[in-house]
Amino acid sequence: MITTDHTAPHTAPHPVPAPDVRPPPFSVISGGQVQEVLFGRERDIVKVVGDTYRLHGSGLTVNPPSSFLRFPDRRTARIIALPASIGGPTPVDGLKWISSFPENVTHGLPRASAVLILNDPATGYPFACLESSIISASRTAACAALAADQLSRGSPRPARIGFVGAGLIARYVHTFLTRTGWQFDELGVQDISPHSANGMRTYLEQTGSGGRITIHRTTEELIRNSDLLVFATVAGKPHVFEPSWFAHHPLVLHLSLRDLAPAVLLASTNIVDDIDHCLRAETSPHLTERLTGDRTFIAGTLDEAMTGQVNIPADRTTVFSPFGLGILDLAVGKYVYDAVARAGGLGCIDGFFHELRRHG
Repeated sequence: MITTDHTAPHTAPHPVPAPDVRPPPFSVISGGQVQEVLFGRERDIVKVVGDTYRLHGSGLTVNPPSSFLRFPDRRTARIIALPASIGGPTPVDGLKWISSFPENVTHGLPRASAVLILNDPATGYPFACLESSIISASRTAACAALAADQLSRGSPRPARIGFVGAGLIARYVHTFLTRTGWQFDELGVQDISPHSANGMRTYLEQTGSGGRITIHRTTEELIRNSDLLVFATVAGKPHVFEPSWFAHHPLVLHLSLRDLAPAVLLASTNIVDDIDHCLRAETSPHLTERLTGDRTFIAGTLDEAMTGQVNIPADRTTVFSPFGLGILDLAVGKYVYDAVARAGGLGCIDGFFHELRRHG
C-alpha cells in the first residue's frame, strides 16, 4: 500500500533568485586628483606600504613576475606590466602598466608614464583607471622612507644624504624622508647630466629644509661623503665597482637596482623586498647570484627586518634593493580611490561596460 504525505509540496520548489550581480561603475582618476590625495599624507602612505609588506610576508598577496615589453628599434625603452592581488580585510586585484622611455628627458618630459587598473575581486570587472606615475613614485619613495627608518634602527640616523641620479624619484624620496621626520646636515647630488643636478639643487634649496647642498663631480666623491645613499638612476648595468668607497658603512637605498657591482653587494648586508622577484631581470642581486651560484649573500627581506627576524649589523654597509612590487601600487592606488570616492570626486563613465547579456 502506497501512502501519500499530504504535507509535502505538490510542485517543485521555486528556484532561489540569483543575487543581483552587476559590474561596478567604472571611474577614471586623473593625476591631479592623485596628487591632491597623496600630497601631505606621506606618513599615511608609508604606513600603507608597511602594512602591505606585512600582508605579503603573511602570504596574503599574489605578486606574479613582472612582464617586460622591449623593442628592437628602441633599445633603451620598455613597458612593464605588474599584475597583483591583495587579500586581507580590503581585497583588491589589479595591474600597473608603466613605461620607461629615457629619451623623453631630452624633450622635457618625465622618463616614466603609467596607468593603474583596479579590479573588483567579486566579479573581476575593472572599476577604476588611475594615472599612476605619481602613485609609482610615491610608493617607491614611501618604500625608501620605510626602509631608511627600519634599517637604521639602533644606530644614529644618518645626517649626510647623497643622491646618485637627480630625477623625479630622487625628489620624491627626499620629500617623503623630510615629511616623515628626517633632517640632514649635508645633501649631496651627483648626476651625469649637469642640468639634472642643478635642477635637484634648486629643488632642495626651495624646500627650505636646511643643510649644505653640494653637487659632486664623481660618484665616488658623493659616496664617500654620504651616510645615506639613494641610487635613482636609469643605469642598465653596474657602474660602481669598488667596495672600498663604502668603507664608512653607509645605508644604501639601491632603488634603481642595477648600479652596484657584485663585489659591492658581497661586501654588504643585503636586504630585498622579495627574493624571487629581485633576483631576475639583470639586477645587481641577479648578477651576484649568477656569479656566486647561490643566494646566501641575501640576508633577508624588509618584512623580516621589520619583524626582527633579520638583524642589521652596524659594522657593515647595508644595501636595500627593492624590485618594486605591484602590490604596493595596488595598495596606494586603492587608498587614492577610496579617498576620491569619499570626497565625491569619482568621474564615472556611464555605460562603459555595454555587452552585458550572454545571449543578447
